[in-house]
Amino acid sequence: MVRTVVAGLDGSHESRAAAEWAAREATLRGLPLKIVHVWEPMPEFLAQAHLLGTETEAHWRERIPREAADGIRLRHPGLAVTMEQIPGRAGEVLPEAAEDADLLVLGSRALSGVGGFLVGSVGHAVVAHTEVPVVLVRAGEQADDEHERDPVGHPSAATRFRSVVAGIDITNSADSADSADAVLAFAFEEADRRATDLEVVHSWSPPPCSAYALAADPERRDGTARQQAARLTDVLSPWRRKFPAVEVIARSRVGSAADHLGAAALRASLLVVGRRIRRHALGTHIGPVTHAVLHHAPVPVAVVAHA
Repeated sequence: MVRTVVAGLDGSHESRAAAEWAAREATLRGLPLKIVHVWEPMPEFLAQAHLLGTETEAHWRERIPREAADGIRLRHPGLAVTMEQIPGRAGEVLPEAAEDADLLVLGSRALSGVGGFLVGSVGHAVVAHTEVPVVLVRAGEQADDEHERDPVGHPSAATRFRSVVAGIDITNSADSADSADAVLAFAFEEADRRATDLEVVHSWSPPPCSAYALAADPERRDGTARQQAARLTDVLSPWRRKFPAVEVIARSRVGSAADHLGAAALRASLLVVGRRIRRHALGTHIGPVTHAVLHHAPVPVAVVAHA
C-alpha cells in the first residue's frame, strides 16, 4: 500500500482548513495527500424536492472536493493529490478510509446542515474508532499560525516553527509506559521534522488518601514532586538519545492535566495527546483529558491511539 496523509472534507471552513494543514504535513513527510469526501445519500423524497434539486446535490458531491483538490495542487506544487468520494456515514467510513494511512486530518468543528460530518458526536466517533493518529484542525488555521512571529512581530510562515507539546501520563504501570511511548514517538517525529523543540507535560495528583498529608508536610510534598520529575526524566531518556537534534523541555506539574496542556498549547504549533484503543463497536469514549483539549486547545490537536 502507498503511504498517504488522508484529509476528510465536507465543504465546511473547518474541513478546508484541515485539508490545507494536511497538505503542509504531507509535504513535510514527503507523502501524497488523499482527500476523502464522504457523502450520505439523500432520502429519495428530499432528492426529488424542488427546494433541493439536482444542482445542490451535485455541488456537494462533485464541485466541493474537485475545487478543493485543484486549489491545493495550485498552492502546493509538487505535492501529489488524489481525491476519493465515498457514500455512507462519515463516522463509519472515515476510519476505514484511513486504515492504511499514516495520518487522518479532520476539521474539529463543522457547519450544521447538509454534509456536516463533524457535527456533535460524529466527530468524537471518528476519533474514537480510528487507530491511526488523527489531527483535528480548527477553521481559520493558517500556515503562519504554526510559526514564531518575524523580528518586527508580524505573522510569517518563513520563521521557526513553534514548539510541539505532548501530554503524557506516567505511573509505575507497564500500560502507562506503553501509552507514553506511543505519544512520544509521534511527538518526537513531529518536532524533528519541524526542526523545533518538544515540550513534554506530565501532570500528576497525589492519591486522595495522602493529599492532606502532603499539603501539611512541605518536605514530603517536595519529595513526591522530585520523584515524579525523575520518573519523567527516565521515560524521556531513550527518546532524547534517539532524537538528539530535538531540544526537550520536560515539565512535571501537580494538578489538572487539561489545564496544564491548555496553557502549554498557547505557545505551540501542535498539541499531541493519546487515547486508549477500545475494541468494542459501541461508544465514543476518548478520555476526559483528550476530550477537554479537543474542545479548548487553540492549536491543531493530534490524538494518538495506543493499546
